[in-house]
Amino acid sequence: MKYTLVLIISLFSLQSSYSQIHEFGLFLGGSNLIGDVGEPNFINPNQFAIGGIYKWNKSSRHSWRVSGILTELQTSKNQDTKTVGEISAGLEFNFFEFDLHDSGPQSTPYFYSGLSALRYNNTYTTGVEKISETKTALGIPLTLGYKFRLSYSFNIGTEVGARYTFSDNLDGSDNPDMSFGNLNNNDWYVFTGLTLTYTFGRNPCYCTN
Repeated sequence: MKYTLVLIISLFSLQSSYSQIHEFGLFLGGSNLIGDVGEPNFINPNQFAIGGIYKWNKSSRHSWRVSGILTELQTSKNQDTKTVGEISAGLEFNFFEFDLHDSGPQSTPYFYSGLSALRYNNTYTTGVEKISETKTALGIPLTLGYKFRLSYSFNIGTEVGARYTFSDNLDGSDNPDMSFGNLNNNDWYVFTGLTLTYTFGRNPCYCTN
C-alpha cells in the first residue's frame, strides 16, 4: 500500500504549462464483502475504509482516475476480518458538464470503471500447520456517484463502488483445507462513502506572440 501512496503523491506533484485541472483528495467511508459467507446485502458498510484519489480532468465530461484504499473486509457473521489494500485506475464519466474552469455552482452524477488490484491476507490450516499468506486478486470497479462544486478549489461527492473480483477466496471459502459454497460464483466487495478533492492546475495556454 505504501507504493500506492507514493504513486498518488507523485501524480499530485506533476504539473506542466499545458496541464488541465487536476484533483487530489480523500475517500472516507465503509466497505462490505459479498461472498459465500456473511451478510448478503449489496450495500452494507460494516468496516471503515480510507484512501486517496487523484483525477486528471481531460474534459468537462471525463477524467482519468487513480485511487488507493485501505480497509478490513468482514468475512463472516462472527466479524472475522481480512486486512486489504486496493489500487484502482480507470475512466470517470460525467453525465452532465462539470467544468472546473467555471467558478459557478455545478453538480453531476458520474460513473467510474477500470481495473483494480487487491492485496489481502489469507490464513488456513493444512493438517496441524497454520498457513498465513498474502494474495493478490484483480477486479473490475463499477462505481456510481454524485458530486458537487463546493468552491473554486474544492469538490465533494458521494459514491457506491462495487468491485467484481476474479477470486472466490476473499471470504476464505476456497482454501486447500476447506472449500464450500458456490465455487463458480466469484466474490464482490463494495465501497460506500464520501470524496473530498482539492483542484489545482490551469487551462492550457494557446497564446501566440
